[in-house]
Amino acid sequence: MIPRTSLRIFAATLLLATALPALADNTGAGPSPAGHGGWSGSGQLGLAATTGNTRSQSLNAALDLKFTSDSWIYHFEGSALRNRGTVEVGIPGPGGATVNVAQYRVTANRYTLGGSAGRILDPYNRLVSTMRYDHDNFSSYRYQAALAVSWGHVMLKDPGTDLDFELGPGVKRYRIAGETVSHTAAIARGALNYSQQLTANTRIENHLLVEAASFDTFAENTTSLVVQMNKRLALKVGYQIRHNTRLNNVLLLNPNAGTAKTDTLLTTNLVYNF
Repeated sequence: MIPRTSLRIFAATLLLATALPALADNTGAGPSPAGHGGWSGSGQLGLAATTGNTRSQSLNAALDLKFTSDSWIYHFEGSALRNRGTVEVGIPGPGGATVNVAQYRVTANRYTLGGSAGRILDPYNRLVSTMRYDHDNFSSYRYQAALAVSWGHVMLKDPGTDLDFELGPGVKRYRIAGETVSHTAAIARGALNYSQQLTANTRIENHLLVEAASFDTFAENTTSLVVQMNKRLALKVGYQIRHNTRLNNVLLLNPNAGTAKTDTLLTTNLVYNF
């Protein structure tokens, strides 16, 4: 269940998104000559399962939606990862000795939700409000919910290349694994997005996100190779690195908490574009 404080942050993001038009319209900036608008999006799915001598299940899914007009860019995304597998678990045995037994357990359970509203100021600049909620049962932080207002700038855009960044202040609500109370901290948020068309049906994408705070700096980098098979279907190979700069001693008291600063994820998915 999503904590109530995170729902408040999400509601604040929606209020901020509705307030930005009045603020931005007063700047006198004209609409962007984007030329294309409306809804677009994609969904992707990867699944692997084994039975018999080995039991395992692995599922990862993602949904990406975008609405573009001459003055606004709205972006919504979500992803989920869940794994189950056979692991050895130590349980008390006769005489108090530890006995290792094989149990079929959940070994990964993570989902992320995000959204943004970007007011286009001119063809190269925009004002963006963003919200991101991340829940992970096997991370050093049970959840992290961030709200930020950023300046976005397009550094390079041509038929084959897209490069832009976002930078601004924000606030984060988080809970350390093993604790029952949540904390709030100011953050500096930065994002870098890059896309390069390699051939007529192949492109490479890279998305970098950094949320820096006094208690911890969270960084996530995702690199993907996308091969378009036809107008609707594509194959996507992605490699994601997630890193927290600081862990807490309380994690050692919680067997379900993560004790590694860096997590990696390699996926091969079928993508449907709409």
